[in-house]
Amino acid sequence: MVRKLKVDYSEYQSLDGLTRTLVSKVSNGSIITRFDKTPIPRRETDVVCPHFLELKWAYGCPFDCAWCYLQGTFRFTPGGIPPSVVKPYDKTQRHVERFLEEVEEPEVLNAGEIGDSLMNEHAEVPFSTFIIPLFEKQARHKVLFVTKSHRVENLLEIEPHTQTIISFSLNAIPVAERWERAPGVLKRIEAARKVSDAGYEVRLRIDPMVPIPNWEEHYLHLLEIIFENLTPERITLGSLRGLPSTIGQSIDKSWVRYLKEPSNWGKKIDFGTRYAMYSTLIQELRTTYDFDEVGLCKETTQVWDALEMDYRRIRCNCV
Repeated sequence: MVRKLKVDYSEYQSLDGLTRTLVSKVSNGSIITRFDKTPIPRRETDVVCPHFLELKWAYGCPFDCAWCYLQGTFRFTPGGIPPSVVKPYDKTQRHVERFLEEVEEPEVLNAGEIGDSLMNEHAEVPFSTFIIPLFEKQARHKVLFVTKSHRVENLLEIEPHTQTIISFSLNAIPVAERWERAPGVLKRIEAARKVSDAGYEVRLRIDPMVPIPNWEEHYLHLLEIIFENLTPERITLGSLRGLPSTIGQSIDKSWVRYLKEPSNWGKKIDFGTRYAMYSTLIQELRTTYDFDEVGLCKETTQVWDALEMDYRRIRCNCV
């Protein structure tokens, strides 16, 4: 008789002040575990980040962007960030099926926290064709893909896909060209349009925003291109930030010059500039595109309050 994997629960205080009993991990947490490294904010320099579930099916990333936090995460790995290391699918399947079998509280499982969710689409068995059918066997939980890739061919062939969310990370074109090592922004937006047209729930992350010269023009142009192609379900905004481990391991540190202020999640762009960037885009989204489904990523309570947004009702990328 095969013993069932253990599902552990813990008490978590939510951003709305309530305490809930939620899954902390399945088995030893090697596949499914809760990201709970961000404490409930108490000070204006504390960042807001809900505690979400990670689906750690693989790790690494082929894109190696200049500011990638995985540089710090994998700082003890010889050679730095691995292009991709995929864990055995049979192990992932056992953990996922155990989770789906037992857990009643609806959850989103983030499959892109420690690696790009589409980095294994070239394989004989792509991750998408493996994982999506598992989630389609039920109607309570969803799997979240987070990606900078444009390789969506496999996604377009999968039916049904009602329990899947695809989130593309974007940036202003000059910012992406300078510091990102991923497919071009236009290619990513085209990929987002394709999966949106195919009926997937699509979210976008504009993160990390960087105040380069004429940043207003570049980021407003990005919004124009986005809405010419699709209307996402949600947009999450974030600005450049750097944990000490990330800054220490980064080879190209030219982006660090924009970081001026401390927070409990590393250094950030100064408050006034962050407020200006966010408020400019939020106002444009509301007035030009009648779009109000906006959240902030790892941003301080000071900024949430200044924007008159209630972080206790957060609707950001990973939840």
